[in-house]
Amino acid sequence: MRGLGTFRWTWAVVFCLALATSVKAQIDETPDAVDGLGVTEHLNELLPLDTPFTDDRGAQIRLGDYFDGKKPVILSLNYSNCPMLCQQQLNGLVRTLSEMDASVGEDFHVVSISIDPRESYQKASKTRMRYYQEYDRPGTAEGWHFLVGESKSIMAVAKATGFQYRYVPERKEYAHNAVLMLCTPDGRISRYMYGVQFDEPTLRLSLVEASEGKIGTTVDQIILTCFMYDETSGRYGPQAIRLMQLGAFTTVACLAIGLIPFWLLRRKASTEKEKLNSNSMDGHLPSSAT
Repeated sequence: MRGLGTFRWTWAVVFCLALATSVKAQIDETPDAVDGLGVTEHLNELLPLDTPFTDDRGAQIRLGDYFDGKKPVILSLNYSNCPMLCQQQLNGLVRTLSEMDASVGEDFHVVSISIDPRESYQKASKTRMRYYQEYDRPGTAEGWHFLVGESKSIMAVAKATGFQYRYVPERKEYAHNAVLMLCTPDGRISRYMYGVQFDEPTLRLSLVEASEGKIGTTVDQIILTCFMYDETSGRYGPQAIRLMQLGAFTTVACLAIGLIPFWLLRRKASTEKEKLNSNSMDGHLPSSAT
């Protein structure tokens, strides 16, 4: 009986290891599939705004229709039938966006372009509805855009953003990396963010930066002037010199705020004292002889 129990435990361990390996392979989209793929960053490069696509309602549009010169855009290249990575990336994005005060549509747009030229706009519409409902913020529906298009259009955007992908026939899937592009209101690439989970302060500050300071609070603007994006960590980190300058400015400002009322009150008291002394002296002056 002990031998049979050991045998069962051994097979259970083997099965679990095999299952874990399979799941990891799906998450990583297999090392062989993504071998040689990556992202070549094209910061400050203008996107091909005249590129035609079909939106999730079946309307023919241009990519530039979502760049109004006022609001930044979060751009991603995904596809609805992606078995895992795209879903994880968009789920992570929605979770982080839900933590932010700024809202999709009101402060920025989210544009996702399918890298599968066979994807229909009906499929894209269902995907858009799923993430809009998950976002669960009324009045933001007009800020979500899921586009489909021909291979030529998809390749034009992929080339401009440096996004590399490959179709894997044996798996009937696309191999690619998970990345977001933060774009300026006029259609230039401002920041790349990688992975499937996104740091809320980094995403928020990246949007502030991409918008050229047109969204975010005053505190966000101050923070951005004292923080620098760290490529190695993928986050914003403090700049010592800027923080020292801000500290010095804050100290001077606090002293001024505290001392100016004191100086004004002291000056007022001094003026009133001088006036009283003057009136007192005028009251004791002798009368002039006639």
